[in-house]
Amino acid sequence: MERVRWVVDPLVGVGPLRFGMTRDEVREAIGEPGPVGAVDEMRAPWWQFHDDTGVTVLYDLDFRLVGIAVDAVSGPRVRIGEVELVGLVPSQVGADVRRLAERTGVAVRTNPVGDPDVPAWGLSMGAAPSWEPGPYGHPRRGDAQLSEPLLVAPELADDPYAAEPVRHWRDLVDRPANPGAWPVAAELDRPRWNWTPGRSIGLLRYGMSPEQVTRALGGAEPTLRRGRPNLTQRSYRMWPHQSEPRPPAPWMLEEEHFADLGVTAEYRHRAPGQPVLGTVTIAARTGPQLHFAGIPLVGRPITEVEADLTGHADERDLGLLYDGPDEFGPQDAHLYVLPARAGDRTISGVRLFAPDWEHRR
Repeated sequence: MERVRWVVDPLVGVGPLRFGMTRDEVREAIGEPGPVGAVDEMRAPWWQFHDDTGVTVLYDLDFRLVGIAVDAVSGPRVRIGEVELVGLVPSQVGADVRRLAERTGVAVRTNPVGDPDVPAWGLSMGAAPSWEPGPYGHPRRGDAQLSEPLLVAPELADDPYAAEPVRHWRDLVDRPANPGAWPVAAELDRPRWNWTPGRSIGLLRYGMSPEQVTRALGGAEPTLRRGRPNLTQRSYRMWPHQSEPRPPAPWMLEEEHFADLGVTAEYRHRAPGQPVLGTVTIAARTGPQLHFAGIPLVGRPITEVEADLTGHADERDLGLLYDGPDEFGPQDAHLYVLPARAGDRTISGVRLFAPDWEHRR
């Protein structure tokens, strides 16, 4: 089926959508949305995905349209000038966008995901893994990345990913920014880690404290730490007078990212102030190599890993588990292979978790 074609009107809208529209006007233009993203309307902004159209719409505090994200696989064909933006090779689209910007005299930056950002047009490019028609009508995973644009209203154009509506949809503010390169470590340069499903990964053991994790990683210091205030402690909840300043909420460590090693440790709290290791994520581009039944899991084309694991499962009459469209893993192995971008292609990373850990973010 031929996709609908839309033309960008910079800082005004795209196709039938115009910034400033109400939710009712958006529905009239492109139909009803699918499940709501941030459901609590008392805490706007929020976003909605329109399945039939293949676009995500983002609203501000007044529920006025301020952002439009076009899906790489299911969205309409979108053009700015003579440049096609959707569902193509990201590096080629990025080069075309930069040439058009240079020719028309507008500035181009690199956004946090490593793609072109043109404030004068309210355009920020990105990419997503490809899916192809498969047997029996079911979609089949591809190895390519496909281009997809985010278009925003003038008030968001200077820094789209720092704006609240975009952060509700895709929060990248405290993630390391990608400078526009996707180096992938060669197989020979990756250390090989042994692991025991549900117990350990290399020298890491589930239940370790952050200090023990650091020692196990040779004293490496995390390049990023993420957490959140603990608003459930009684001492914080029961502070007696709203007019008096509350004490700061205790901070709960949730994640440490070791960029030089390609490893991320995620923690849970068995008791306040006592984080313990529950999940380890191995980065697809730079992390150590892990094997399952002789199958290398990290840094390979995602379809090759899926095919190898499917063959292993079929030979032994086992199951291959899928968690949503993106992640998959061998039955009872307590791991999921997950896709990661490496420029114009999709390669494999791994998330390993304790048996009683809810592994999804």
